[in-house]
Amino acid sequence: MRRIALIVLFIFADCFAPTPLWAQAQKATGVQIGGPFALTDQQGRQVTDADFRGNYLLMFFGFTYCPDICPTTLADISAVMTALDRNASRVTPLFITVDPERDDPATLASYLEPFDPAIVGLTGSVAAIDRVAAAYQVYRKKVPFDDSYLIDHSAVIYLMSPAGKYLLHFSHGTNPFDMAQAILDEME
Repeated sequence: MRRIALIVLFIFADCFAPTPLWAQAQKATGVQIGGPFALTDQQGRQVTDADFRGNYLLMFFGFTYCPDICPTTLADISAVMTALDRNASRVTPLFITVDPERDDPATLASYLEPFDPAIVGLTGSVAAIDRVAAAYQVYRKKVPFDDSYLIDHSAVIYLMSPAGKYLLHFSHGTNPFDMAQAILDEME
């Protein structure tokens, strides 16, 4: 009976919260998130995690053939950058592909055009993407679809510190203004 009461309380609180409880900033506990990477940006330049030191990173893993979650999340990240206003220059949003077989630099550049120009698209070899996905605890699996495939993947946005340390993450569906406020709170 107590368990049912807790479930009902969670559902009730979730319905009336400004942002659903499942879609707010969260901190992972007991899990190592993050690590070094060497990838290629959408301009064809080789970059490493060290190239982004000094800025907060807002990291999302996805792919350009994604029909819904990836473009929606990139639109949300664009809204976050707008909401950050003068603090936006302190944040670098990264879109790291989970589909390096199709997402080359030119494909990433074209795909990212409608979104905030600060978003950096990153790709690399299958081995390099495997390493960065493992370091950031990203789930991904190729799923056959028609004559091709899609990628089933986790839809989490990570906030990393200017030193490259994990701070918190946002679930898919988190309100961009709530994300911006959480980022500003971390900057204080």
